[in-house]
Amino acid sequence: MSKVAIITGSTRTPRVGTSVSNWVLETLKSRPTAGQESDLELVPVEIADYKLPIFDESVIPASVPEKAQFQHEHSKRWSGAIKSFAGYIFVVPEYNFGVAGGYKNAIDYLYNEWIGKPVIVVSYGIQGGKTASAQLSSILEAMKLRVAPTKIQLDFPGGLGPEVFGAMNEGILGKDTKKSWNEAAVKDELFKGWIEFVGLLNEKAKEDAQADKN
Repeated sequence: MSKVAIITGSTRTPRVGTSVSNWVLETLKSRPTAGQESDLELVPVEIADYKLPIFDESVIPASVPEKAQFQHEHSKRWSGAIKSFAGYIFVVPEYNFGVAGGYKNAIDYLYNEWIGKPVIVVSYGIQGGKTASAQLSSILEAMKLRVAPTKIQLDFPGGLGPEVFGAMNEGILGKDTKKSWNEAAVKDELFKGWIEFVGLLNEKAKEDAQADKN
């Protein structure tokens, strides 16, 4: 069975990112194609659990493992975890009109563990995290990941009101937010991204199988 990581990028406490990732997980479990994809396991991953400092390795990640090795245990642990997944769903918050620093730092720790694998970008914020989504997609494409064309951008109803402040200050998804995100149009966007993602997974599997023959 292939594993797909749902990576929560926020590292602060409290953080609403975990609830956003749980919404992604539960929504995808209800997807119409779930019964046809029983060989894919969705696994939550919290960057905060790895306690990564600002990148502190002496080696360049692109040189690992062929020409160099990580020295620090936190790097080895993070590398081993990411390497084990066939693809990723990046759940990214937008901080000050950009990708959260902790998320970029976690990405920068690795290189060969990421390249070639498919990814869905799910962003959230007052305006759906659209700037973070665009930045992250550009970064991942440059790093040779296969980014699903559909970008899921989740906003909080009411702008700078109770819903967004509850998310930021208490780490909770409010009633109106849940209602908004569970509308068919929002869920369908996630399902569309998932179908693209599965197509990219299959594409990579075929390429890997062909490479093994050569």
